[in-house]
Amino acid sequence: MGINLNQTAFGSIPGPEDITRVELANGIIVLARANFNSPSVMVSGYLPVGGLFDSDEKLGLADFISAALMRGTAKRDFQKIYDDLESVGASLGFGGGTHTTGFNGRSMVEDLDLLMGLLAETLRQPTFPEEQIERLRAQLLTGLELRSQNTAAMAALTFDELIYAGHPYSRSEEGHPETIQAITLQDLETFHHLNYGPRGMVIAVVGGIDPQEAVDKISSKLSDWHNPHQPPSPSLPEWTPLEKGVTNRLEIQGKSQSDLFIGTAGPMRSSPDYMAASLGNNILGRFGMMGRIGEVVRVQSGLAYYAYSSLNGGLGPGPWTAMAGVNPTNEKKVVNLIEQEIKRFVTELVSEEELSDSQSNYIGRLPLSLESNAGVAGAMLVLERYQLGLDYYQRYPELVNAVTRQDIMAAAANYLDPERLGIAVAGPPKIQG
Repeated sequence: MGINLNQTAFGSIPGPEDITRVELANGIIVLARANFNSPSVMVSGYLPVGGLFDSDEKLGLADFISAALMRGTAKRDFQKIYDDLESVGASLGFGGGTHTTGFNGRSMVEDLDLLMGLLAETLRQPTFPEEQIERLRAQLLTGLELRSQNTAAMAALTFDELIYAGHPYSRSEEGHPETIQAITLQDLETFHHLNYGPRGMVIAVVGGIDPQEAVDKISSKLSDWHNPHQPPSPSLPEWTPLEKGVTNRLEIQGKSQSDLFIGTAGPMRSSPDYMAASLGNNILGRFGMMGRIGEVVRVQSGLAYYAYSSLNGGLGPGPWTAMAGVNPTNEKKVVNLIEQEIKRFVTELVSEEELSDSQSNYIGRLPLSLESNAGVAGAMLVLERYQLGLDYYQRYPELVNAVTRQDIMAAAANYLDPERLGIAVAGPPKIQG
């Protein structure tokens, strides 16, 4: 049953024999893999600092800082940073998240010293120049204003607030206009001084460079970084499911489409039943024409502009959600159809054909995701973040093919209680009368 990866592109699959993993004395973990067919190198990674560190009053602070790191350092101003990158065709960027601040950089192999120098400077010596920070604040506020008029974005935000009430996952790492306005330069400097440090940082380097040389270059720029103030990552409280189904509808003036989210929290990425839940979600609302949900809601009934499902297991219980964009007059019909599909999904075994097709899809697309340096770097970060083992991708076909129809139904029933789903809708005001 399924595809055996050994018969396809086994040689391109990273494993313990070609992934170098080194932990520097200050706690930075370096993952490196050579690809001498490429003249470029990809540098990706993360620090364990994110929105979980934000107070409610300054929500969005961690995200603000991630966007501000490249606005100026002790050695280079904003223009100099971008001129230096552009002069060699390199790139570097940061992004905030709930648990981590991530970064991605790319350069030719011969320019890796420049790229690593900029990475080290922006992480260790940002200066947060006031003029640049105020420009950035204006951009963030504009983004939040656009978000407030986006029905899909607001449905997602409303869903998180509904499902994760009282839990850190209910909060937006981007913050809100009032919290972004409240953030001061002192807040940026203090947060960075206290929370940015080497412990728990992970860097993946992939490209046309010897792995040990890559480790040495990183060590030369970052091994002397220390922060005695750096705190441990905040622990997540237990998540409590809804006691019963709850619906929340947000009205946004001037809109012609409604977006709706239906679901609850699913497994963590490290949960034993994650693979079964993921394969099941592929059947429910991803594979082909967006799975069963897409087939029933969009293809057969013609009631949605899009309809699919998503499972986002991470360090905590990420959302397991079905989503659709609909004409406001069809909201109830679509909700009913999706609920029916979820009920069928948790009470009936998927077919042998559905499972086999989904397994083949998972195994067949793995080599494709590892064709680029960026794909391999991202995959190695997943191994480290969730402690999957360096041989995980080599064991992947076996793990996928081991999932049974019964496993999928058990995982679905464990998380998707049809009587305790949250439903969030954002759309135009309903016409009365």
